[in-house]
Amino acid sequence: MSNTHRNTIQVCDCQILAHYQFEDDQYILTLASDSIAKATKPGQFVHITVSDSLAMRRPISIMSVDVENATFDLLYKIVGTGTRQLSKRKIGDVLSIIGPIGNGFELTDKKRPLLIGGGVGMPPMIAIAQQIKDKDYQPFTILGSEVPFPFDEKPADNAKNYAGATHTMPLLEDWGVECRLASLRGFEGVFTGFVTDLARQYLDALSIGGLAEVEVYACGPHPMLEAVAVLAKEYALPCQVSLEEYMACGVGGCAGCVVEVQTDNGAAMKRVCVDGPVFDADQVF
Repeated sequence: MSNTHRNTIQVCDCQILAHYQFEDDQYILTLASDSIAKATKPGQFVHITVSDSLAMRRPISIMSVDVENATFDLLYKIVGTGTRQLSKRKIGDVLSIIGPIGNGFELTDKKRPLLIGGGVGMPPMIAIAQQIKDKDYQPFTILGSEVPFPFDEKPADNAKNYAGATHTMPLLEDWGVECRLASLRGFEGVFTGFVTDLARQYLDALSIGGLAEVEVYACGPHPMLEAVAVLAKEYALPCQVSLEEYMACGVGGCAGCVVEVQTDNGAAMKRVCVDGPVFDADQVF
């Protein structure tokens, strides 16, 4: 991956314009920043000061941007003290944010991007969908969750049934991006199984020519990414994954988020924050 992001990192004071709460302590936060909205690429994240009482920032992936209105959206879930304090911030509050950070996804000439997002790994997939929605791609998006989805899922307009998966994310439907949902929770219209099981259903339905046009992009929990990497290798598909790691500084100084990556010169330790978070799947798995 390139290092083109290094000149985009900046510190911004961003005002909260909206803060929506969903089931199971999930939130979508809309913040104002012309510079972040313009500079962000899918897969990048921001490092956010959650409150005055916690010095350590929290990394959160950017879900979507609105360049015209100079805003960007974050999806997060309460997992500890920091995100719980962030959930208490109100409309009008101003947050200190560093970003956008990281090497994002690099879209290739493959015309059938398969986007797979699990849990709070959904935002980068939504960001890719937003970037390509008006181009000549034929993306298919799979979003998985073991808690209620942070949106009101609805039946897809094309009514295609993927082994019980008939429902989609309304935002992606509005963008004209085909999407299906997966969960083990038995939600109505949602595929019962893992995201990789639903991905297999999709891939097996493609022709040989169609399969040759697929590249996989994924973000989510580590076990999910391992399974996606195995699936991509089985079908001989290129695959990029965005890793989720605990971070301290978020800008490459502390080296607290390193992972082992296979390079042409052998194994090397790379920082997820600035060398990633996106890597080729066969380099890290």
